[in-house]
Amino acid sequence: MTEIVQIGNIKVGGGSPLVLIAGPCVIENESLVLDTAERLKSIAADADIPLVFKSSYDKANRSSAASFRGPGLSEGLRVLSRVRDQFQLPLLSDVHTLDEIGPAAEVLDVLQIPAFLCRQTDFLQAAARTGRVVNVKKGQFMAPWDMANIVEKIRETGNGKIMLTERGASFGYNNLVADMRALPVMRSLGVPVIFDGTHSVQLPGGQGTSSGGKREYVPHLTRAAVAVGVDGIFLEVHPNPEAALCDGPNMLALKDLPDLLHQVKEIDRLVR
Repeated sequence: MTEIVQIGNIKVGGGSPLVLIAGPCVIENESLVLDTAERLKSIAADADIPLVFKSSYDKANRSSAASFRGPGLSEGLRVLSRVRDQFQLPLLSDVHTLDEIGPAAEVLDVLQIPAFLCRQTDFLQAAARTGRVVNVKKGQFMAPWDMANIVEKIRETGNGKIMLTERGASFGYNNLVADMRALPVMRSLGVPVIFDGTHSVQLPGGQGTSSGGKREYVPHLTRAAVAVGVDGIFLEVHPNPEAALCDGPNMLALKDLPDLLHQVKEIDRLVR
């Protein structure tokens, strides 16, 4: 049994109901974010699944310097604050530099550590010292059992509010594979584990100046992960993925989310 992590009024882990973390990959504009948050809140309520809203104010690790990164810290946090205030949803977003952590922690409920930064000790501990929940994306280069060291780095600060997210492991060039064995391994560390069903189908840098993806496999891997046993699922969604400014090929179309949530809700009930 994993520890319970509290995100606002939502409990994650410890046998609590499956949680959904979802939203557009990046804040493209305020209208899209607010519209998506409103629809997500309705969809999640209909499925009776607690929702944490996610969108990035900056995507600092894009394939090309010409790629769209988002509105930046100040404007992005303003938009996310509107989501919180208008829809009463807890918030998660990535932090990329030490300077971002303080301002981000004033707005966000969960500070997410990107996969490429998951071993940066000073960065992890600075995020943890804010007292916020810290969600660490497991690096594509990391073995799941090696995440024990990362959990310990965070716990050393006195902050036990830790979640780990599986997002696939490097499998040759421009490809990822989701190893379902990683889920029970990381859960054995005593922290809630989230499965990222959209980044697990990403093809990093697969289009040369941007990442590709195989979004048709998102439902398959997400159902499989819930059957293995997880505390939550992470899904980047968009009203029109084909027109998305970031990670469109691996984002789930918003219209396809309701059916998937009802399926995983039933699978979660069975495996518990």
